[in-house]
Order: sequence, then structure tokens, then C-alpha cells
Amino acid sequence: MGFVTGVLTQAIHLALMLAAAPLVVGVIRWLKARMMGRIGASPLQPLRDFRKLLLKRPVLADNASWISRVAPYLGAGAALAAVALVPSFARGMAFAPLADLVLIAGLLALGRVAMALAGLDVGTAFGGLGAAREMSFAALAEPALLLAVMSFAILAGTTGLDAIAATFQEGALGLRVSLGLALVALLAVAVAENARIPVDNPATHLELTMVHEAMILEASGRHLALWEAAAALRLTLWLALLAAIFFPFGTAPAGFAPLGWVVGLLAFLAKMGVLCLALAAFESAIAKMRVFRVPEFLGAALLLGLLGALLLFVSTRLA
Repeated sequence: MGFVTGVLTQAIHLALMLAAAPLVVGVIRWLKARMMGRIGASPLQPLRDFRKLLLKRPVLADNASWISRVAPYLGAGAALAAVALVPSFARGMAFAPLADLVLIAGLLALGRVAMALAGLDVGTAFGGLGAAREMSFAALAEPALLLAVMSFAILAGTTGLDAIAATFQEGALGLRVSLGLALVALLAVAVAENARIPVDNPATHLELTMVHEAMILEASGRHLALWEAAAALRLTLWLALLAAIFFPFGTAPAGFAPLGWVVGLLAFLAKMGVLCLALAAFESAIAKMRVFRVPEFLGAALLLGLLGALLLFVSTRLA
């Protein structure tokens, strides 16, 4: 019975996340438009764009290798695999034993490498510039993420996401300064991972300091649809990850609990809506920073993550 329940929970979770990914992108764009005094496109517009691109045949450069053909599938597959591991409305999914934060960080890194290789494959100057900047930013973002994971591991005794979420939901840990530092570090990494303001501008392909878009300028048709789907899945993953760790209230426990699943689903939708509103308000209130300031931004996140882990380590050793 437990195995069947886990598989059912996993299937519902995957369907929910796949349906939420384009809606998250569309809702954030619509909210930003409304905050700027514009009507804005429908929240369903990303889904329509994805369907239109998916039906088109990709056009590749003459000197493109097999990397340009494989990279979109690898990037989308890595994002989908990571999304499958992050709990949404309930815990105890079939893949819960694999839901390790270090593994999720590795899957995100795999998608980043696939995008960087796609940008380098054709040999354009703009794609190479974007790939170089992306990997240089990753050298600061990934350690900041792992240091935040270290803080969670010290508190929960494991890097398993299900156990961490359960520990936080019990509320026995209370309010800790180190958790606040880890939250700020994760927010900075999430902004960089998803090419959001102030690190990058997701609303234009004409920004001279752009990073992520430069690596997929050569993509078209079905390949571009896969890159866009991977970006939407990553954004949904990060919002769900923040909700699962720092706002775990309402999440249904492991096991078959239809009423708990309904409550968990409503709580998850409410949390995602609040996070989308917060992200839209944040991006509407600030401007994009210059590219040479991004390492300082991510370096601050790295230092905050390190400080949070050190505070926890010292306090637990003293206790």
C-alpha cells in the first residue's frame, strides 16, 4: 500500500508541476505588466508559445555538431528530473529517497553545462561570451547553494529534502539567524539560476549584458521550446524548493490522506501565488545591475551561506 501511495503521489506531483511551470512564468509576466500599468498578455501565453514552437522544425547552423541537437533534450531532462524530486503538496513520493539536495544541485549544474555547451558549439562570439559569464557566475552560485545545504544538514542531520521539510514543518527548530542567512543566500542563487533581475533580464533578447539568452540565440523551433520549458521548470522548482523548506505549512505527510492532499494542494497553490507576487514586485521595483556587479552579488550570497553554516557549526558544538 505504501508503494502504491508513493507512486500515486509522485504522479500527481509531476502532473501538478508540469501544469504549473508555464503558468508560473505567465502569471509573473502578467503581474509585472499590471504593476507597470499595462494590460499584459494572458497567463496562458507561455503555453501557447511552447505549443507553437514545438510544432516547428529546428534550424541548425552549418557548423553545428551533435551537441546542438542533444543539449536541449539534456537540459530539459535534467530540469524535469530535478522537478520530480522537490515535494509540492505532499511528502512521501516514490522518488523521495532520491530527493537529496546535493543531487538536485548536480542536476541543475548538468542543465547549466548543457546550455553552456550549446552556446559554445556553433562558435559565435555572443554565445561564447554568454557561456563564459554563465560558468563564472556558477563558480560562486553553486558553493553558496551547497553551503546553505550544509546548514540544513546540520539542523536536520541529513541532506534529504523530505526529512528537511518534515523537520522544518514540526517547528522544533524555531527562529534562527543562520536560517535567515541561508534564506537570503538561496534567494540570491535562485535569482541567478533563473536569469531574473537584477542578475539578468528575462524580458528581452537585446540586452548587451545578457547571459542566459546569449547561449540559446541559435536555438529555434523544437529546440527553443525545450530550452523555454527547461527555464520554466527551473523557476517552478526554485519556488517549490523555497516553499518546501521555509514555508512547509499545509504540506500533507507521507501516506494516503485524500483530505490532507486537498489541503496540501490548496496550500501549495497559495504559497506559489504569494511567491510569484513577491518576485513580480521585486523585479518591478529594482533595475538590472551591471554585469561586473553580479560576482559581488553572488559573492555576498556565498559569504552569507558560509556565515550561516559557521554559526550553526559553532552553536551545535558548544551545545
